[in-house]
Amino acid sequence: MTMQNSVTEADRALKTKHRAMWAQGDYPSLAAEVIPELGAVLVEACGVRSGGRVLDVAAGSGNAAIPAALAGADVVASDLTPELFEAGRAVAEKQGAHLTWQEADAEALPFGDAEFDTVLSCVGVMFAPHHQQAADELVRVCRPGGTIGLLNWTPQGFIGRMFAAMKPYAPPPPPGAQPPPLWGDEDHVRALLGDRVTDVRAERRTVRVDRFETPEAFRDYFKERYGPTISVYKNIAGEPERAAALDAALVDLARDGDLGTGSGGTALEWEYLLLTARRAG
Repeated sequence: MTMQNSVTEADRALKTKHRAMWAQGDYPSLAAEVIPELGAVLVEACGVRSGGRVLDVAAGSGNAAIPAALAGADVVASDLTPELFEAGRAVAEKQGAHLTWQEADAEALPFGDAEFDTVLSCVGVMFAPHHQQAADELVRVCRPGGTIGLLNWTPQGFIGRMFAAMKPYAPPPPPGAQPPPLWGDEDHVRALLGDRVTDVRAERRTVRVDRFETPEAFRDYFKERYGPTISVYKNIAGEPERAAALDAALVDLARDGDLGTGSGGTALEWEYLLLTARRAG
């Protein structure tokens, strides 16, 4: 009993830390300004239609949930960090989308078995620390014959390499936690879902990001808005040499990834894995 209590307390502390990480900065503006189209890409791939019941796991400010609602679905946008919902509600109201917003842990979803026709997540569930637990929940709440759809950054792509660049400056991960970009590895996701799904379709795609004038502008934008980047810099606060080294690493990353458009701006391509599957009966 004592060991179970300590595991529960450790997990609760970890989730509190994750919630605080995503509440800092301004992820809603980043999602809206940098990757606005990705949610709609996932909704289309899942074949979301009017009348279907849809759950968006780790929805953030509704990058996928809002397009699903606009398609006519009955949508629940769930996230561990409800602070993100305010921005999402404002966008939904402006666009005329009607949906439900609910605080929820991706590893312990407060929904019934087989409750949804479509369960999806757009660069969200990948940040749940325990991948198998999160995958089990995705499957559990999806009805037999329903669709599970995931869009996640790949380990080899730009964001995966950004996390690799930040890793030496981050605190050590808690026991049992796995790196988020593994959700962008097809073999990893297939293993997580196992024989509980059929008709798996997976495709690597890229999204073009050309809003940053310079590599330094990219770095500063993420330092200001992106929770994981902010947390890494906080971890090395008071260590100016390490902070300068991380500054340089992020600039080098953007410079290496620059497509060289000739327009004076920095153009990047960020790779993601788009995977859909059907829950087996």
